[in-house]
Amino acid sequence: MDTTTPAERTEGTAAESACDWAAAERERLAGHYARHHAAPEVLEYWHRRRRFYYTALQRLFQLHVPPGSRVLDVGCGTGDLLASLKPARGVGIDPAADVVEYARTKHPHLTFIAAEPESFEVDGTFDYAVLCNEIGTFADVQRVLDRIRRVTTTDSRVLIAYYNALWEPALRAASALRLRRKVAEQNWLSRWDLENLLSLAGFEVIRESAELLCPLGIPLLAPLCNRFLVRLPVLRHLGLVTFLVAKPAGPPPGAERFSCSVVIPTRNERGNVAAAVARTPALGTHTEIIFVDGNSTDGTPEEIERVIAANPDKDIRLIHQGDGRGKGDAVRKGFAAAKGDVLMILDADLTVPPEDLPKFFNALVQGRGEFVNGTRLVYPLEREAMRFLNKLGNRFFSIAFTWILEQRFRDTLCGTKVLRKRDYERIAANRHYFGDFDPFGDFDLIFGAARADLKIVEVPVRYRARTYGETNISRFAHGWLLLRMTLFAARKLKFR
Repeated sequence: MDTTTPAERTEGTAAESACDWAAAERERLAGHYARHHAAPEVLEYWHRRRRFYYTALQRLFQLHVPPGSRVLDVGCGTGDLLASLKPARGVGIDPAADVVEYARTKHPHLTFIAAEPESFEVDGTFDYAVLCNEIGTFADVQRVLDRIRRVTTTDSRVLIAYYNALWEPALRAASALRLRRKVAEQNWLSRWDLENLLSLAGFEVIRESAELLCPLGIPLLAPLCNRFLVRLPVLRHLGLVTFLVAKPAGPPPGAERFSCSVVIPTRNERGNVAAAVARTPALGTHTEIIFVDGNSTDGTPEEIERVIAANPDKDIRLIHQGDGRGKGDAVRKGFAAAKGDVLMILDADLTVPPEDLPKFFNALVQGRGEFVNGTRLVYPLEREAMRFLNKLGNRFFSIAFTWILEQRFRDTLCGTKVLRKRDYERIAANRHYFGDFDPFGDFDLIFGAARADLKIVEVPVRYRARTYGETNISRFAHGWLLLRMTLFAARKLKFR
């Protein structure tokens, strides 16, 4: 006699159904990956035959992943890409056991796990998760991204290279003609499809670029297409590879405990010192104000000392710039001495109101952005706040930077910029990539933030006219220098 209750029988039936579904799902995934599977020797053959293409992809990922990072490669194949990134900890995931065994033999210093991308298990977190040409083979892309989200933090980056759907006919024809390895049916995802899937898994896209207009190593033609033509507005849509950089959404860890350092470079700004201190609000758990004086001759250092003595309840310091020249050098010295978790630049002329600094701080600690740049070109300008030629120059650099960085930039030369100290240290550590080329500091930080794949956002401010002193900027001499720096950065970032 059956003594179970109807509820118990229903629960048992549901459990059996769940087990049946899980088993069927595992069988379906195994069948899916079996259809996509290629033997290690086949993969090696095509890697040798298409060496130009695979080397170009390795260089692309190397541009974004610094050596010594913790890297997870999902769909790692024989592990060559993972090894080329020189990780301190490298883990590769691939569903083909024989390919994984081959990768272990070829790269014994790395870890390889035979597992389905939708259900892999791995300990710890990673700085970078890379997916190279494997999105098209996944049976369930969202489940793969969900798995990756479990082993990333808000400081991690996900790097994805996938085929442009416009190339589907050409790639099918190449496979039919044995010019490319034959593969099973692919997921031909558009950029919008992938952005939506990333969003569902808790990621947000930071930047997107088109790569490899010519995937064959044809002398002269390949460099022309891949360094220059694929960067142009129309032709960029025809690149074989679309490359996305994404980050987990949300505020940085420990944001509620962040302290703040406000760095104020000065040169002949005596009349603005007291107002800068009085008007700078408390930010985070603690606020320090650091003046960096560039050999002023109007009594600015003495005024700073007086204000420090008059405000014993505030954490204010004075640093002498010494033999250094330019705002960029002053900012770097101020940042090096700063103790706060968040670093801010406030121009001593107070044309950007100090009362607006909480907008910048909140944007960062709430996870809206990782490099927060002020923009003076949204609201109407106060009379005489910016001369016509300066405004024209700012418009030009806005267009140039938007194109070079592939992110919207309204105002590159606003002095107020905010970022975490740990992110600044990453920029400083990689400064050799551009060199010490920027006496102002604005381009150094912006290009460094883009190079570090930080999420850049802009905060509109109302720009005021200067009330004391004169600008230290020469419109023509400095404008020419800024143009040269823009062209240099275009070569290093855009036409790499």
